[in-house]
Amino acid sequence: MYRWEITTAVLAQRVFAVVRADSYDQAAATADTLISGGICSLEISLTTPFALEVVTTLTREVGEEALIGAGTVLDATSARMAVDAGARFLVSPGLDEDVIRTGHRYGVPVFPGVATPTEMMRALELGADALNLFPASAHRPAWIKAVRATLPHAPLLPSGGVTVEDAPDWIAAGAAACGIGSDLSEGDRDAVAKRTADLFSRLAEAAPPPRTSGP
Repeated sequence: MYRWEITTAVLAQRVFAVVRADSYDQAAATADTLISGGICSLEISLTTPFALEVVTTLTREVGEEALIGAGTVLDATSARMAVDAGARFLVSPGLDEDVIRTGHRYGVPVFPGVATPTEMMRALELGADALNLFPASAHRPAWIKAVRATLPHAPLLPSGGVTVEDAPDWIAAGAAACGIGSDLSEGDRDAVAKRTADLFSRLAEAAPPPRTSGP
């Protein structure tokens, strides 16, 4: 797929899971539970031990069933290693031009971290495919609404403190999608599947109606 196609697919459910674990086994098990629960986009944080191996294994096993990306990508070296491991998209907590350049060199979309309108403008100038508003816990949904009044073209992805409960509020305020961590993945398969189905329903209700042309 082209970069824009991958980006569209990652954001299609308006939520992507953030997997950060203490071990390879824990990360793999969490990812498996999320995918079985209906989540189609997962970010594996590089702070997880053997994270690149998790990315490789999941990418091989799930095929086109889900898109596996790498998170906490801090520099060009990490970006290249993640791409080589099979990551379909890259997420960073900060704005690094080399990460964007490396991802794009290999056709992989990059969602750099931003926290201010100035960083958003700079990220867009560098060709960012979407903007990771991090940490979202430092802001409120109303902040996104205010920013998008002047930057309506900025695809914002709040993560870091977003919960299943408040994710619809972020979407209603104009976020393109939300990244949710352990609040989404806690519990067994049945619990995660039920939570995910309920979240999808609430996100669909919160999503702004699509723009239409004409009067």
